[in-house]
Amino acid sequence: MTDPFFHPVSGFDLPRFAGVPTFMRLPHVDMDDPKLRDVQVGLIGTPWDGGTTNRPGPRHGPRQLRDMSTMIRAQNGATGVRPFELVNCADLGDVGPNPASVEDSLERMTAFYDRVVEARIIPLSAGGDHLCSLPILRSLARNRPLGMIHFDSHTDLFASYFGGMQYTHGTPFRRAVEEGLLDPKRVVQIGIRGTAYDSEDRDFADSVGIRVIAIEEFHDRGVEDVMSEAREIAGKQETYVSYDIDFVDPAFAPGTGTPEVGGPNSFQALQVARLLDGVNIVGADLVEVSPPFDQSGATAFLGVSIMFEMLCNIATSVVRNSAA
Repeated sequence: MTDPFFHPVSGFDLPRFAGVPTFMRLPHVDMDDPKLRDVQVGLIGTPWDGGTTNRPGPRHGPRQLRDMSTMIRAQNGATGVRPFELVNCADLGDVGPNPASVEDSLERMTAFYDRVVEARIIPLSAGGDHLCSLPILRSLARNRPLGMIHFDSHTDLFASYFGGMQYTHGTPFRRAVEEGLLDPKRVVQIGIRGTAYDSEDRDFADSVGIRVIAIEEFHDRGVEDVMSEAREIAGKQETYVSYDIDFVDPAFAPGTGTPEVGGPNSFQALQVARLLDGVNIVGADLVEVSPPFDQSGATAFLGVSIMFEMLCNIATSVVRNSAA
């Protein structure tokens, strides 16, 4: 049983519309708090969208995700997993970016996640645009390359934008492969679709062995078959999970900067996260929620629901590894 300090506030004790919002109503533990040493999974906001190339706004994602996450309860209704009873979870607050500098923001994020890694905490992060994944990987994969299961409508494998800009939300995983942070043969990208400038990103994926599952294949094969292959590619080794909300069809998740039609529905969006069960997850993120494009908050609620599914699998992974 986990420390009761780390259990979320129940809606039976305080109405969900009351109190200071934290991720899933968990306690906020500052990085200098002595309680940090007891945290096993840290929920972290990365409120930064300096890598955005289309519609800005994901910098506001973590705040709305926290607000909508007050509706998350203690038990997974489909699997019965009660993650807060398996591992000590806490909201570790936000990384403080530099809105005037991409390079400084990347360094600030890496420095923050270095402390998370040093404290042996598994990070579950909320973006922010997809470039946020790169500094997180720089910390988590500092000593060895990771595998990755990546849900998205875009590969984010481009070399550069506008003739040389190497750090945008369309380039993080190209940089991660080049920097040796990812083992490309243990990387699978699911849901890729939309019009394209050219095939540069797909050609790079083919050249290094990244498995790309386009949306047509996803729909033809079905969720369970695709996720079975994803788990096989990841294997039992350490794996990062990166989930861009634009993986989901914009009919269900309109609040994002670069939407692509033809994607999964909201139930399938939860299913793929649920079927990460068995993956050795050492970190995960949910990115590109952009509140200005969805005033209702429906996209953010779907986002935190996906985060909860990932949290359930992280918790069971921690328990499994500790028993091994």
